[in-house]
Amino acid sequence: MPSQTAAHAGDVQQIVEALAETRRRTLALVAHLDDATLETVHSPLMSPLVWDLGHIAAFEDLWAVRQLGGGELLRPDLAVVYDAFETPRADRGEIPFLRRDEALAYLDAVRERTLAQLARGGADATIHELVLRHEQQHGETMLQTMELAALPTPPDMLAPPLRPGGRAGATPGAGGLELVELPAARVLLGAAEHGFAYDNERPRHATDVRGYRIGLTPITNASYLTFVEGGGYERREWWSREAWAWKQEYDIEHPAGWERDGDGAWLERRLDRRVPLDPDAPVVHVSWFEADAFARAHGARLPTEAEWETAATWDHATGAKREAPWGEGDGHGRANVDWRRYGTVAVGSYPDGAAASGCLGMIGDVWEWTASRFDAYPGFSAYPYREYSEVFFGGDFRVLRGGSWATRTRVATAPFRNWDHPQCRQIFAGFRIAKDI
Repeated sequence: MPSQTAAHAGDVQQIVEALAETRRRTLALVAHLDDATLETVHSPLMSPLVWDLGHIAAFEDLWAVRQLGGGELLRPDLAVVYDAFETPRADRGEIPFLRRDEALAYLDAVRERTLAQLARGGADATIHELVLRHEQQHGETMLQTMELAALPTPPDMLAPPLRPGGRAGATPGAGGLELVELPAARVLLGAAEHGFAYDNERPRHATDVRGYRIGLTPITNASYLTFVEGGGYERREWWSREAWAWKQEYDIEHPAGWERDGDGAWLERRLDRRVPLDPDAPVVHVSWFEADAFARAHGARLPTEAEWETAATWDHATGAKREAPWGEGDGHGRANVDWRRYGTVAVGSYPDGAAASGCLGMIGDVWEWTASRFDAYPGFSAYPYREYSEVFFGGDFRVLRGGSWATRTRVATAPFRNWDHPQCRQIFAGFRIAKDI
């Protein structure tokens, strides 16, 4: 992330409007839930929803108020309670977090401080973008919690329509098994020098990528169902030792959220409801272990993140990097044009969002697991705090790219790097496969 960047007068109004829109969404996600539901630990993997609300407020107060204006935090007594690094998710149900009315009042009070700071000329494009994206990322985390607990969804969160640039009746091709071939090239990876980016996305650097083949689309439910019903979870040779131990310990037999109805038909969870498994939609809620086993079963592997970003952004014909798969600007294929809608759509539904490589659906449907471990780019510099990225380097975390249907457009950028443990399945994650030439 670059150093702080002063915002001009015109930018201040845009900041205010973006903050307001983001907060409306945050509150709309939980407005229909009762106090007990908000304050309950629904899964050891996740925080109580009300903790997320308090954490959003604490983060905003720290950065948009104290960092820019100095002085004391509004509630210094809550600093440890809402420090995500000091209080891991498994412990958050046992700490004295604010209850619903208190958390909402805290959000309002901090926002008043933020707006007052902006009115005093305390606007900073980088810091306010950090605050905005942080709250939006927690919106996706809260949706994960809601789906795990099958909590009622807001009334206007309906089945997904096609977004701009989409086509009804799109054909998914070979269910993710069709590959496009990309030649060896020296490419640029990472975020550009100017504009907002997280520290782990920088510096932009050149690297050599060997020729390879990569999935035209993510793997679909139909292809993955063939793997499940063909004994994919029983064939030891397709699973790494660690993956097999995990699968055996937790009796994993299919993606999270899949189940059969009374007639034996497969269903999948969509937040608070079960729906028939859509064969043409990308498989979702699979772990890295499962994605890796599927790839092995097909004589393939997961793409490295360098290969993924090359397929998403590199134009081999011109030798230039695109900032988005479809080119510059918002274009087609962006996630969350209408944030009220949820869920995936058939792969290939957005041909106008194709990358120069021909790959489809690289941003905004499912997070995509890569083969790469989460580590620093050459020349990495931590900013604005070590706990965002640096403390996670060198572990077992695997990188995910692309963003999901639940990821807001500010966050779902081509250079953005997400990461999680290889056994995690609560995230809205799928994958595409790759092969060496």
